[in-house]
Amino acid sequence: MKNSNLYAALRAAFPENLDTIAIETDNGLNYSWRDLERASAMIANLLKSLQLPEGAPHPPRIAVQVEKSVEAMILYLATLRAGYVFLPLNTAYQSLEIDYFIGNAEPAVVVCSRKNFGWVGKLAFKAGILNVFTLDEDRTGSLLDRAAQCSDKHEVARRQPDDLAAIVYTSGTTGRSKGAMLSHGNLADNAQVLKDYWGWRKPEEGGDVLIHALPIFHVHGLFVAIHGALINGSKMIWLSSFDPRRVVQKLPEATVFMGVPTLYVRLLAEPGLTREACRNMRLFVAGSAPLLIETFNEWQERTGYTILERYGMSETVMLASNPYHGERRGGTVGLALPGVSLRVRDDAGQSVPAGEVGGIEVKGPSVFKGYWGMPEKTREEFSADGYFKTGDIGKIDERGYITLVGRSKDLIISGGYNVYPAEIEGFINELPDVAESALVGVPHPDFGEVGVAIVVAKPGSTLDAGQMVAALKSKLANFKIPKLCFVVAELPRNAMGKVQKNVLREQYKGLFA
Repeated sequence: MKNSNLYAALRAAFPENLDTIAIETDNGLNYSWRDLERASAMIANLLKSLQLPEGAPHPPRIAVQVEKSVEAMILYLATLRAGYVFLPLNTAYQSLEIDYFIGNAEPAVVVCSRKNFGWVGKLAFKAGILNVFTLDEDRTGSLLDRAAQCSDKHEVARRQPDDLAAIVYTSGTTGRSKGAMLSHGNLADNAQVLKDYWGWRKPEEGGDVLIHALPIFHVHGLFVAIHGALINGSKMIWLSSFDPRRVVQKLPEATVFMGVPTLYVRLLAEPGLTREACRNMRLFVAGSAPLLIETFNEWQERTGYTILERYGMSETVMLASNPYHGERRGGTVGLALPGVSLRVRDDAGQSVPAGEVGGIEVKGPSVFKGYWGMPEKTREEFSADGYFKTGDIGKIDERGYITLVGRSKDLIISGGYNVYPAEIEGFINELPDVAESALVGVPHPDFGEVGVAIVVAKPGSTLDAGQMVAALKSKLANFKIPKLCFVVAELPRNAMGKVQKNVLREQYKGLFA
């Protein structure tokens, strides 16, 4: 019987010559395909040697909060090989957030950066987790140091398509984050669909080279970019962080680039971005946040290339994409991908005519298995006939092109990262002398949009906006911190007493214009 482990699908695409370069890094290191094979085997063997408790019905979780590195990617591959569940965590998360994730996901192993080992280790030990590692090569007892003693031969664990491969936390609209459970089948199917849909070229067809400049703790960088290159046997030019000048320097050596809209805005500010610099490029992909039509048009004029915008989310991986062959329409996220059924419905659950706005619902092989430990929430988010209610508001025209016109539940997407106001408001409301607060997203030329906090003080108290922002910085990831904070006498409300965030968004929309 076929082994449906995602790693087996990725490994099958490695080139015949394993000694060719798979990854070239920005610090001058090269990793061959054999390096990826051997190193992931050694780490997988180390994980198996820990004799982790097999928690029914799902395998052990491996929680990882480390800086971007090739070794971190290899740890991901090793987790798949061993048949365990990978749990990537944003490097900006602070102690309160990590404490929640550890308590909620109950990982058997926690891997963190050396600088955070003290406080992360304390949180893990408090939760009864004894397997805590760093990923530093020069530290005795690190994961890599331990793995170096293990065999470089490993038989890939057998997995079924519905077996869990990863949990990706997506911020909760009612406060705390929810863990989206993605299976080996979800991820493998989406990788294969995108490989075909975006025309990835094999070496014998001239080959593709990907510039990887995204973080690897969320869907875009980990599942779309990395899977895309690996399942095609394509080389990656690996940048540890996004540097627009460095990306422009590397464009002549590459054929594919993926980025959030913020990265394209910053690349357009580079004088070196010319048609000549892009002469060997085949494809520019944008996602994770809306791409302004001005950016779409300016990129076309400047480089001669049309950005391909697509649509996905943590719970579904990729759902829709502008075509590789065919019209890429600015302001849209293209067409539903092969195998994806996408519909737009009104509040009563009835389908709306073409061109009319409603809630987007989807069904397909990449749609997640549900939220970790939240069966009731999972049931709420699916229709009776099995469609996932995305929470996005949009419309589909007569040709099938999808336009996103808004997001329900006040989601803010800042620089490609999801920020849910309810979570931030919870932390603001716990600050001394705060009576209530509202966080709204307003347009920003660089990040797309940013959060602005509007706060009401308790009677007889005074609040300092700067001090509140400073207090939040010790509790929350930086991308969640409000860019500005305003203290007001009261929040606008409707007849039912609900805060009118639409009024606040309108009031503050020109702050960064």
